Amino acid sequence: MNLVAIVGRPNVGKSTLFNRLVGRREAIVESEPGITRDRIYGMSEWNGKQFQIIDTGGFIPGDNREIESAIREQAHIAIEESNAILFVVDAIDGVTAYDIDIARILRTSKKPVVLVVNKCDNTKQENFAYEFYNLGLGEPYPISAMNGHNTGDFLDELVNNLPDEDENEGDDQRLKIAVVGRPNAGKSSLTNALLGKNRSIVTEIPGTTRDSIDSILKYYNEEIILIDTAGLRKKSNITENVEFYSILRTARAIERSDVAIVLLDATHGLEDQDKKIINQVDEARKGIIVAVNKWDLVEKNNKSTSDFEKEFYYQLPRYNYLPLVFISALTKQRITKVVELAKTIQERRMTHIKTSDLNSTLLPILDKTPTPSIQGKDLRINFITQVKVGPPVFAFFCNYPLLIPDNYKRFLENILRQNYPLEGVPISLIYKSKH
Repeated sequence: MNLVAIVGRPNVGKSTLFNRLVGRREAIVESEPGITRDRIYGMSEWNGKQFQIIDTGGFIPGDNREIESAIREQAHIAIEESNAILFVVDAIDGVTAYDIDIARILRTSKKPVVLVVNKCDNTKQENFAYEFYNLGLGEPYPISAMNGHNTGDFLDELVNNLPDEDENEGDDQRLKIAVVGRPNAGKSSLTNALLGKNRSIVTEIPGTTRDSIDSILKYYNEEIILIDTAGLRKKSNITENVEFYSILRTARAIERSDVAIVLLDATHGLEDQDKKIINQVDEARKGIIVAVNKWDLVEKNNKSTSDFEKEFYYQLPRYNYLPLVFISALTKQRITKVVELAKTIQERRMTHIKTSDLNSTLLPILDKTPTPSIQGKDLRINFITQVKVGPPVFAFFCNYPLLIPDNYKRFLENILRQNYPLEGVPISLIYKSKH
């Protein structure tokens, strides 16, 4: 799938535009430069063409001494990794030295660049855009990311410049497993151990894998594609934005995969970046295995495994359906179990549960635990069916679908998981009118 990166100096409205394009308020947006610290990856669609979009706002440091080098790095990374670039500038501020610097870098690339002049809230302010012709990047598109003014024109230009998708890739029926995780968690080591050869460079320095590599694993006469996402530093001038580079790589690998192995470092435990990666895989609705690597380096007793599991599920209670496998890529301990589990999870993702089975199993449970009365209305779920596989999507037909509270939605997901083999499988629930 095509990847589009939003680049620009701080406080020009990159995160606001990101939220506009993904259709919801995913990133934190404040007037203070560099405030974005949350979600920076999402899916967007225009004229029937889907693309991934990355907001670079969260990776601009607040320190003025670091901003210039960080912006340059991000421009270089965007050129390398994305299929097209949205360069956002500020109509109110006009052309700045930062804008000129970024434009100089982007002009040397062979990637399509769409110049977006933000904060043009009305027709009068659109005149501010003419100044940006001086950047030498073609036509500037005046928009307002805040109210959506004129966004259709630049999106037309953007999708027209995106390359056509490889249609043959979707026809490949081989299981695709992405190996994702923090730097130095052992992603390349696990890939090498499964392949039985050194496919990637592995050292103790985080980020030493130079590129994302696809490998073919021959597993009992079956071909499985392993996607190693360890590539964090492709060029020597990328020094500060390793996390940004990692998220770009991880986003693309997850989208191409069927099942993702999220690798944790047992010597460090569960960290915030691990949680973000797990959430990223869940939102992409791919199968998930949590593999706790370097288990051979942990001092253990007869409760070590259960203690780790207990702490993991305590910190991530909504992910209690994820399987944990304790492995060592170095000693090859339990690494084949990860492959077997990935095969099983993919089978679960592609399994269609009969409508008659869903209704005969779940409706009696719902009768005993009905939806609460909301706004004086008696909510009733009348019918359940699975409408999609890979990933599974379940439709609940009811009389007031918009009134079902979030806690009851969690209850519905829980009873689905309790009654059907959905371990490691993110699922989606949709609610429709019974008519």
